[in-house]
Amino acid sequence: MNFRQRLDDWLSQTWVTNLVVAVILINAVVLGMETSQALMAEAGPLILALDQACLAFFVVEIALKIIARGWRFFKSGWNVFDLLIVGAALAPASQGLSVLRALRILRVLRVISVAPRLRRVVEGFITALPGMGSVFLLMAIIFYIGAVMATKLFGSSFPDWFGSLPQSGYTLFQIMTLESWSMGIVRPVMEVYPYAWAFFVPFIMVTTFAVVNLLVGLIVNSMQDAHHEEAGAVTDAYRDEVLHRLIAIEERLDKKPPV
Repeated sequence: MNFRQRLDDWLSQTWVTNLVVAVILINAVVLGMETSQALMAEAGPLILALDQACLAFFVVEIALKIIARGWRFFKSGWNVFDLLIVGAALAPASQGLSVLRALRILRVLRVISVAPRLRRVVEGFITALPGMGSVFLLMAIIFYIGAVMATKLFGSSFPDWFGSLPQSGYTLFQIMTLESWSMGIVRPVMEVYPYAWAFFVPFIMVTTFAVVNLLVGLIVNSMQDAHHEEAGAVTDAYRDEVLHRLIAIEERLDKKPPV
């Protein structure tokens, strides 16, 4: 076993993974403390030093993984994700790149790549994206039709809400989320247009209770499929291990001299 393989095996140990997760969580707390003016005034240098120490730990970790895995490191999307997150934190705090320094909190997202269960959730979400694209297209068509109808029906009396297509679209989005949709928008509209409910109620039924739940169903199904694939992989690995053990036992029995 060469040095790279030994280093890769060492990085894959459970206690090393737990250590990385612990540093990520500590770094998340430190970055939150940096937003407090009182804490920064009292212990600013210590907080910044802890932040730099966490960043140095991440840099060393990524460097060790690159050394151990070579080009295989870049074949994993999660490894590239970690590299981009850490690289953004190393950007200089100049005027053009100051926004990247503000994105240091994204280092907390590395928990996703380290924790298998969180990684499975994200992978399920990504798997559902093609189906979600069709649902988003359907929702965009519904919103466009609804925005055109609402602008023509209610725009003259309520220009702040339905005066243009963008305004109507944003108002309909608020209605879809059920945020103050009745007392804040629909009831005032019904005072001028008593039958406005015939437009808003079907819109809510179609978007909130049908299309949105369809999105949730797609994501849940994708996560279940990912879980079943992982469970199948574990089962196959266990079966192979049992088979190898049975073969080894049989070989030992064959070599054992008869009594």
